[in-house]
Amino acid sequence: MILRAMQTVVSSHISKLDKDMARAVILLASSEMTKVKDLICDWQQAASDVLVAMGRRFISTVMEELLHGLQPGVLPHYFVVRTLANLSVSNVFGTVPFLTSILGTMLPMLAAAKHDTTRAVFCYALQHFSESTLEYLANLDQAPDPTVRKDAFASDISSAYDILFHQWLPSREAKLRLAVVEALGPMSHLLPSEKLEEQLPKLLPGILTLYKKHAETCHVSKSLGQILEAAVSVGSRTLEVQLDSLLTTLHAQICVPVESASPLVMNNQKEVLRCFTELASCSPDRLLAFLLPKLDSGSERTRVGTLQVLRHIINSAAAQMEVKKPFILSSMRVPLLDTNSKVKRAVVQVISAMAHHGYLEQPGGEAMIEYIVQQCALPPEMEPQKPGSDCEELPADSVRAITVRTLYLVSTTVDRMSDVLWPHLLQFLTPVRYTGALTPLCRSLVHLAGKRQEAGPGTHLINYDGHVTLPSPYAIATRLLAVSSNPYLGDGRGAASLRLLNVLHRDIHPLLGQRWATTIPLLLQYLDEHTEETLSPKEWEEKLLVFLRDTLAVVSDNTWVCQLSLEMCKQLPCYNGTPQEKNFLYKCVGTALGAASSKDVVRKHLQELLESARYQEEAEREGLACCFGICAIIHLDDTLAQLEDFVRSDVVRKSIGIFNIFKDRSENEVEKVKGTLILCYGHVAAQAPRELVLARAESDILRNIFQCFSTKVLGIKVETKDPALKLCLVQSVCMVCQAICGSTQASSFNFSRKAELVAQMMEFIKAEPPDSLRSPIRKKAMLACTYLVSLEPALDEQERTYMIHGCLHSVMAVLPEREGEDGGLESLYLDTMHALEDLLTSLLRRNMTPQGLQMMVEHLSPWIKSPRGHERERALGVSSRLLRSFLEHLHVSALVPFHNLGLLIGLFSPRCADLWPATRQEAVSCVYSLLYLQLGYEGFSRDYQDDVAERLLTLKDGLVHPDPAILFHTCHSIAQIIAKRLPPDQLISLLLTLFESLGDPDKNCSRAASVIINCLLKERGNLLLEKVPEIVNMLRSKLQETPEEHVLRAAQHSVCLLASQHCEAVVSSLLGSPLPFDSHTCTLWRALASEPGLTVKMLELLLQKMNRDVPFKESRAFLLSSSPDRVATLLPLAATCALSEVMSVPVSAPAVLELYPQLFVALLLRVGCTLGVQLPRNLQAKERRATGLGPASRSLEPCSSAVGALQLTLVRGGSEEVVQRVELERGWESLRTSMGHEEGVARLASAMAKFAGPRLPLVMKELLCTHSSVYEIQRVTSTAFLAELLSSNVVNDLMILESLLDNLAARQKDTCASVRRLVLRGLANVASGSPNKVPARGPQLLTSMIGGLDDGDDPQNLVALEAMVGLAKLLDLVEPGDLRPVLLHVAIRIRPFFDSDKMEFRSASIRLFGHLNKACHGDCEDIFLEQVVGGLAPLLLHLQDPQSSVATACKFALRMCGPNLECEELMAAFQKHLQEGRRLHFGEFLNTACKHLMRHFPDLLGRLVSTSLFYFKSSWEDVRAAAPMLTGFLVQHVEPEHHLQVDLEHLTAALQLLLKDPAPAVRMKAAETLGRLVKFA
Repeated sequence: MILRAMQTVVSSHISKLDKDMARAVILLASSEMTKVKDLICDWQQAASDVLVAMGRRFISTVMEELLHGLQPGVLPHYFVVRTLANLSVSNVFGTVPFLTSILGTMLPMLAAAKHDTTRAVFCYALQHFSESTLEYLANLDQAPDPTVRKDAFASDISSAYDILFHQWLPSREAKLRLAVVEALGPMSHLLPSEKLEEQLPKLLPGILTLYKKHAETCHVSKSLGQILEAAVSVGSRTLEVQLDSLLTTLHAQICVPVESASPLVMNNQKEVLRCFTELASCSPDRLLAFLLPKLDSGSERTRVGTLQVLRHIINSAAAQMEVKKPFILSSMRVPLLDTNSKVKRAVVQVISAMAHHGYLEQPGGEAMIEYIVQQCALPPEMEPQKPGSDCEELPADSVRAITVRTLYLVSTTVDRMSDVLWPHLLQFLTPVRYTGALTPLCRSLVHLAGKRQEAGPGTHLINYDGHVTLPSPYAIATRLLAVSSNPYLGDGRGAASLRLLNVLHRDIHPLLGQRWATTIPLLLQYLDEHTEETLSPKEWEEKLLVFLRDTLAVVSDNTWVCQLSLEMCKQLPCYNGTPQEKNFLYKCVGTALGAASSKDVVRKHLQELLESARYQEEAEREGLACCFGICAIIHLDDTLAQLEDFVRSDVVRKSIGIFNIFKDRSENEVEKVKGTLILCYGHVAAQAPRELVLARAESDILRNIFQCFSTKVLGIKVETKDPALKLCLVQSVCMVCQAICGSTQASSFNFSRKAELVAQMMEFIKAEPPDSLRSPIRKKAMLACTYLVSLEPALDEQERTYMIHGCLHSVMAVLPEREGEDGGLESLYLDTMHALEDLLTSLLRRNMTPQGLQMMVEHLSPWIKSPRGHERERALGVSSRLLRSFLEHLHVSALVPFHNLGLLIGLFSPRCADLWPATRQEAVSCVYSLLYLQLGYEGFSRDYQDDVAERLLTLKDGLVHPDPAILFHTCHSIAQIIAKRLPPDQLISLLLTLFESLGDPDKNCSRAASVIINCLLKERGNLLLEKVPEIVNMLRSKLQETPEEHVLRAAQHSVCLLASQHCEAVVSSLLGSPLPFDSHTCTLWRALASEPGLTVKMLELLLQKMNRDVPFKESRAFLLSSSPDRVATLLPLAATCALSEVMSVPVSAPAVLELYPQLFVALLLRVGCTLGVQLPRNLQAKERRATGLGPASRSLEPCSSAVGALQLTLVRGGSEEVVQRVELERGWESLRTSMGHEEGVARLASAMAKFAGPRLPLVMKELLCTHSSVYEIQRVTSTAFLAELLSSNVVNDLMILESLLDNLAARQKDTCASVRRLVLRGLANVASGSPNKVPARGPQLLTSMIGGLDDGDDPQNLVALEAMVGLAKLLDLVEPGDLRPVLLHVAIRIRPFFDSDKMEFRSASIRLFGHLNKACHGDCEDIFLEQVVGGLAPLLLHLQDPQSSVATACKFALRMCGPNLECEELMAAFQKHLQEGRRLHFGEFLNTACKHLMRHFPDLLGRLVSTSLFYFKSSWEDVRAAAPMLTGFLVQHVEPEHHLQVDLEHLTAALQLLLKDPAPAVRMKAAETLGRLVKFA
């Protein structure tokens, strides 16, 4: 990198280096180059380049340094030699003086060089030394030493030659051979001439053999050329001997296919051609004798190569070829016939060379010129190619392109060719076969004519003397004018032809010069301003016809005009292959005939045209008709007369006959003739003066038209089915009607054949296939109808409807053109659409009222809403055009309402987001027009510009953008504009129409409708309060019809916007939806819940609705039913379901949190009051069906729906753990049932206390207000919840305990026993929730409990049961002083429950008895001890109670009684046998207990036995069995002196009775006891 940088710096700034710095750089570079013997090419080459650069100025220093490395006898470093070589070329004058010494040192080393690399570098050096020497010798006048001579180097070069040629050239190394060959070329110029002559016989074959050994032969050819040049320069005779082999080998090289991408091959070609130049210099005859026969070779490459050599020697060896011109021209006859493109290109190049060197002036040169013109006439896309040849060539290299360039260059740059080409080229203008060459011909002729005008101004350019083959002025004018009709064809032949016409004006007619000097430049300017795509052919033809008419007027010579028209007629057949130009020429004929004053000539020419026309060609039929129409402008009577004569002639009438009707005629010639005549009449009507046509329209023109169209056979009218004839009729009728309408008397003209023509046109339209467009019949028919509509008499309503419907179906349903199909169909369709628009506009103008506009739009509405995009686009385009027309022609004489504005805007505005961009644009235009129509009906002037409406035009760009976000934002802006300008009375009709559009198949339009709806609701929704139910119902029904996701979102947004302004009305409307709510109604509820600003208000409204009405109504399903059924009322049920839907949305959480207490309490009470409530009968079946749909459907059952809503309240309120805990405890299931409701409420309250404590104060506040509820179940529910709260310490933490206790105490007098019972439960729960508060509240709590024990209004004693359970909880916590006064009362009150049939009562009373004993430990009064003693027997016996809970309670009670009996043994027995969880061996325990009782309390025997006898009749088998066991053990262990306490007889009788007990265990125990009574005997 450093060395290369140095080389760059030195090359750029060497003049600034001083000698010291130069020496330092040279030494450094030399050192870097040679310090390593091995070759390191990049590094050492960079150093070498630095030395070469330095050598340009400091040659002596560099040479001195290099010569140090070139010592005699020592092979030098590779790069020393290479640097010397490069230096010799870089600084020739500085190096050559040193070459003698360098060669003297280097030549002895050649024999010592053994390595190919070393030999190659020596060859490289010798090549460059020779080249620099030759350059030095060639420029001796500039050399520092002009005395240097070629001879000074001859000896050294000769010695080197011997070694290179004889020793090194035969080497097997290809690179070395090439290096040798490259050196031999320049060395051959320095060899002595004798030595060269001597070596040529060996040298040339040696060089030629290398062509076979090397693929890349450029260096071989270059060297060979240098050797041949040297040989020719010394006049070598040896070349004659070697010539054949040289020619053969070199010709083979020139025939190698040239690849433009390969520079080596191209260079080889150049070097080979250089060799041919040398050979041509010495042996031209033998060279041509070798070359020319090869022009007839069968090989394309041979022919092309030969022509290349021929062209080259014509250019490079002109002097030698001068006498060979005739011979060469004659030899070109064969190549002129060759069809191969490559050969043709080569021939053109040869002809070009010939033109420059005077060959074409020789006899036979005309053939060359004609060949050039023929090649210019080739169509670019149809150039012949030889099969298998390489056709992948650039268009610029095509035969035609090369030929065109050649002709122009020869015409403009080769002065000697002017007389050869002019006027010879003129004869190629008129023949059809040279049409493709017209543009280059005209350009060349313009240039040649310009030269002649400069040489002889004011004279005729064309001299017809001696040039009988030249075309006449009429022929030239006709030809050039005809081809100008298609001006861009053939590289712009229109402009070229016009320029040539302008140049030849004097030869065409002497009077045309001044006029054409003005008119033709204008035509050329018009062409310059347009392109082939932008030019209108019709306008251009009209300009040319105006030019022709102007020319005829300037000439104003009837003879000249007739001669010109005759020439035009003669040339008509020449254009059979170009219909457009022939069509135009027919128009020219008509124009010329119109200018002719001789009527006989006119009629003669018209007759000839009718007889000679090719009626099978459509373009020719059209052209002939145009000709007649143009002629009729001046000669109307003659034209009509000639047409009528022809109509009556046999040519037309020969097909009339019954046999010909059924004959299959493949040609249909007569039909084509009739069609042409019909067209002629149409064009005559269209072109002739209007006032003259009006008088003859029905009597002559239409009569003859229909005579040609239909034929009567045997009195029957037979109409043709030929579509071409139909089209002719339609076109002609259209032109006739147009002519009538254009007349100044049209308004008073009564068209008697109007109905007939309308019916015929509609018949044609309906006969066309509705899905394809292949002919312009319907377009022309609709255009005819357009003109017919405006004529009198007017059409009735039925006829108008039939016409509109038929035309719309005929055009709208046409399938769009596929990509790649004929583009002409698109133009036809556009024209057809314009015709339809014109027709509908014409019909609309007959009824310029809102009703008339509405009728039109109603016809278009199915197409506007079509699922096919192309139909929508077309319908919107037509609608836009109609609205614009309606607006332009609107005249409001009085202020009237535009009553259907909303309907129309609602139809068009959703299309602003159509999938098709063009449809979107047209929809905006429709809305724009409608808004201005409204302004017009409001009284604004037509030129008034509304700033708001004008914004619509600026929004169009946003509708083109494919980004949906931009698209719908634009739709929103459009909706805002509509909202500002729409009258209030139109708002609801607009909304209802837009709601219908929500179900549009085009999702974009559906979304746009939703955007517009929402914008209107936001901007103008405050006016819609009374319409809210209608709007909501419409949205619901639309959702049912269209379950699309985007429709769903749109409806949701609409409801939210409506609710933001009329929340209560929306809620009421949605609540009025049928139950159960369908999925769409649920979706709307959830949508409302998603709006943070609405949710709170909506929840409050729903709570009001739920609480306002009674929750149920009672009715008797059957007359004899015991109790009435409760049936849910609909409004609270619907509100509950709505609450569930609202709270199912996660985003409703903040609102739920805000109303958490109200929601929780209301729904909890709702759960209570819907227990056992049924659905109305009409909903029960729906509920069963909904249940059958699966678990996903929300339950409509009143209680379940309330529970679900309550659960959602908890979840959204952040109490998910409450829901989970209650679910885990199956509390929700209990909550739904009458039996488990209280338990469910308790579980809910417990979970709330644990997981939602902070919510409880407000919840309790709401619940406290329910103590006066008229519904008993609500009081029960609230009391159950509050009661359970007292079991948690959270009430104490929240400081709500006191108020809660006071509220519960106030409910003790409730009429409902369940409430009173739950109050006691709650008071008892204080013991577990806030035990530290019990002592202070002890008297109050005990009073409440005892009151519950004494509750006489509870026949089921459930209140008493709750009191017993509560007392059991409280006794351990109340003050002894508070307990002692009530102890006995409680004991007495609970004693009857020991033997209750209900397990709960037995268990509760016995356990309470145990707690009473526990409370008296150590301080038992005698009166209470009596109760303890009285309870021993029941407790002992109930240890065998069938209910384990009762037995467990007995164990507890007995353990508690033990200390009060003051008997250690008995207490120990109780503690031992009656432990919790320990299995009791009843017999053993009872025996032990009885033994201790009788030992310490023998006086109790009688009481215990008496109590035991009571249980002999117990209903429980185990207790009956235990009773005799107790009696037996007592009797067994009592002392005899106490036997008298027992009535033995009574006891025996009772035992005997037990022996009859059905239970074996009882009988067995009775027998055992009887056995123990033996002691009493």
